[in-house]
Amino acid sequence: MEQKTKILIVDDNAQIRSCLRGIFEGNDQLIVIGEAVDGVEALERIERDKPDVVLLDIVMPNLDGFGVLEAMKERADAPLFIMVSALSREGFVLRAIEMGATYFIAKPFDAASVRNRIRDCVAIKSGKVSESATVSRIGMRSLEKTVDEKLSTMFITIGIPAHIKGYSYLREAVKMVMEDPNVINSITKELYPGIARTFQTSASKVERAIRHAIEVAWTRGKIENINEIFGYNVYSRNDKPTNGEFIALLADKLNLEKAA
Repeated sequence: MEQKTKILIVDDNAQIRSCLRGIFEGNDQLIVIGEAVDGVEALERIERDKPDVVLLDIVMPNLDGFGVLEAMKERADAPLFIMVSALSREGFVLRAIEMGATYFIAKPFDAASVRNRIRDCVAIKSGKVSESATVSRIGMRSLEKTVDEKLSTMFITIGIPAHIKGYSYLREAVKMVMEDPNVINSITKELYPGIARTFQTSASKVERAIRHAIEVAWTRGKIENINEIFGYNVYSRNDKPTNGEFIALLADKLNLEKAA
C-alpha cells in the first residue's frame, strides 16, 4: 500500500489556509493533518503530529517562518519545508533555501505548483530522488514563473482579459493538463471540480467562466492571433472550440515548447 503523505499548513491568513487545504481535498495520498497560525504553534504541531511536509509562510506573529526553519535546522527527524510567501525577491528565496527549505513557492500560488512540489518532496523522502539530484530549486521556481508568463502573454494575445474569472480558471486548467494530460479526458469529473476546489467555487461556474473567456476571445475577433500562436490555421471565425479542445491545445503547445 502506498504511503500517505502528511501535510501541515502554517499561515496566519485563514483564507490562504483554506485555499491550500482545498488543493488536497479528495486526495487519498496527500492528507492535511492540521493547520497552524504562527511559528510557535507550527513547532508544537510538528513535534506532536510528525508531518512529512510543511507548507510554511514567512511573515507570521510570535515566530516567523525563518524562525521555524532555524529551530528545525539540526533535527534529523525534521519534515521537508516548502515556503509559500509573497516575499519572493531573490534574497528571501536564497535565505529560505540556505536555512533548509526544500522549495519556495511565491504567492499568489496555483494548485498545480503546490501539488508538483509536494510530489517532489514525496520522492525525496522516499529516497527515489536525492535532493541534490533534483532540478535546481530556484531554477524550478523560475521555470514555473516562465510558464505563467507564457500563459499570460498568450491570453493577452488571444484577447482574454485578466479581470474575468475565466482567465484564472483557464490558466489553472492548462497547468493541470500539462501536469497530467489524462485529466482532459475527465473534464467534468476531475478538471472542473479540481479548479473549483482551488478557487472555492462550483464546477459548473468554472465551466461557464471558461466558456465565457473563449467566447470573449472569439467576439473580439483575434482569430488570426490564435492561429499565429499555434503556427497554423487551427480555427476560423465560425469554428469556436469547446473548452476541452482549447485547454488541450494550449497545454500541448506549452509542453512542446518545454520539450524543445
